[in-house]
This record gives sequence, structure tokens and C-alpha cells, in this order.
Amino acid sequence: MRKAEVDPILRSMSNESSLTNQLLVAMPWSSDPQFGHSVTLICEHSEKGALGIVLNKPLPMKLGEVLTQMRLTASTAAIGDRAVLRGGPMYQDRGFVLHRPGGKWDSTHRISDQIQVTTSRDVLAAIASGEGPQDAFIALGYAGWEAGQLEQEIKDNAWLTLPLDEALMFELPHEDRWQAAWRLLGVDVGSVSTVPGHA
Repeated sequence: MRKAEVDPILRSMSNESSLTNQLLVAMPWSSDPQFGHSVTLICEHSEKGALGIVLNKPLPMKLGEVLTQMRLTASTAAIGDRAVLRGGPMYQDRGFVLHRPGGKWDSTHRISDQIQVTTSRDVLAAIASGEGPQDAFIALGYAGWEAGQLEQEIKDNAWLTLPLDEALMFELPHEDRWQAAWRLLGVDVGSVSTVPGHA
């Protein structure tokens, strides 16, 4: 989580972005190994492209392993055993901490009034010691789209979008988030065809 290397990714896009703070929900027929049955928070979206973090794909490693690599130590077993999410296929050695507002960290990007993403080491040190932000989770990597790419994928029925739901993000286990997103859309995902269609 080197500030100089990660921050330009987030700073490179305008804050005037229509899908920022939206959830991107994969359609049931997606067989993409990275994004099938995924829910992704769009952190930035503009005419330059989009950046998102997948919210429901855990990695085989736990937070304790990430902390050890950064020469930090979890103060409790529960902290060390926290899940780490696969935020996306790009820069998988870079960490992103998604959390509610609060605390002063070296490098924090405001997504909305409800959520921020911090990329600096100090927030992980605070989490390791049990003093980090409440309602926070860690993801390695991110998902990126070039200019116009995400819009085209939505037109091609790869995704649906809905506004960020804090309960889905912070209160539900990661394995329940995709089904919960469909419930928020008012859809019984079990009844949706697995064959894509176009309006």
C-alpha cells in the first residue's frame, strides 16, 4: 500500500462521475472467473473510465498474513482471522481499505458521505492494533475499465447498477452480498434466465 503508487489511480478521474458510489451487480449468466456473481463498488467513474472494488470475492489468505507481509502484527486472533477480499484483477499487490468516514489517514479518497477508501499503511497499522475505523474491510487489487468500456458492458447486459446500500456492504457476510443486491433490485434471482437478452 505505497501511497505514491496507488493514489494516482484514484486521483486520475473526475469526481463528477455518474456511477460513482453505485453497486455493479453481475448478471446471473456471467461465467467470468473474476466477476461472475460479483458485487462491485464503483469508487470512481468518469469519461476517462472507471475504478471499482469487488465486495464479495474472498482470497484464500487472511488479514494476519497481509499484516505479516507489511511487518505488522494483529493484536488479537480475531483481527488476524478477518477475510481479505480480491478487489479485482489489477494491481493485486496493492491494498484498499473500504470504511465509513472517520479517522485521519495519510491517503484517503472520499467516495461519498458514507464511505471512503484509504490506501496508506497507517490505517492497516491501526486496524492491526484494534484502533482502526469501524466497519472496515480490506481488499487487494481493483477492477478497472477504460473510457466507455463499462458503459458498453452495461448496454451488453453484463451488469445492473443500484445505489450503494450500507447494510449490504457492512452488515452482510460477503457470500450473501450478490443475492442481497438482487433482492434490493426487487428481483428473485432464482427466476432470472441464465441466457442474456437485449431490449
